[in-house]
Amino acid sequence: MAIRQIKHYKKSDILRMKAKKVNKIDERTRLLISDMVDTMYHEQGVGLAAPQVGVLKRIIVVDIGEGVHALINPEIISKAGESVEYEGCLSIPGIKGKVARPAKVVVKALNPEGEEIEIKAEGLMARALCHEIDHLDGVLFIDKMIPETNEVDG
Repeated sequence: MAIRQIKHYKKSDILRMKAKKVNKIDERTRLLISDMVDTMYHEQGVGLAAPQVGVLKRIIVVDIGEGVHALINPEIISKAGESVEYEGCLSIPGIKGKVARPAKVVVKALNPEGEEIEIKAEGLMARALCHEIDHLDGVLFIDKMIPETNEVDG
């Protein structure tokens, strides 16, 4: 569909705002999801939240190489364990750092057809889901980054 511009954290306050719940899934919602998927692939990311493209709606897309998951109004309903790994973000180019996240999560959401789904995830998928859901609440990975672990790409 279309590649949307990624909002950068130093240039856009929208990344610090809480996204609004989606009450109606219509063609505009599905077009946004399609654009988000195209943008995520174009930028070579594994996830993208609607606020990152300037839309304050609770929508995320994630693909860790196993196919796209488009989630509307996602909520983490359970989490277990802990995993500390490096993360980066399309909205914070050039910076990576270690972040502690749950090792396993269960996420409840709606799919683009409006059906309630549940995703049980671990490893990279759990990390990507947590990272993108944080975006919906105005939280960036740098807020959770373990001090002294940041790396700046040259």
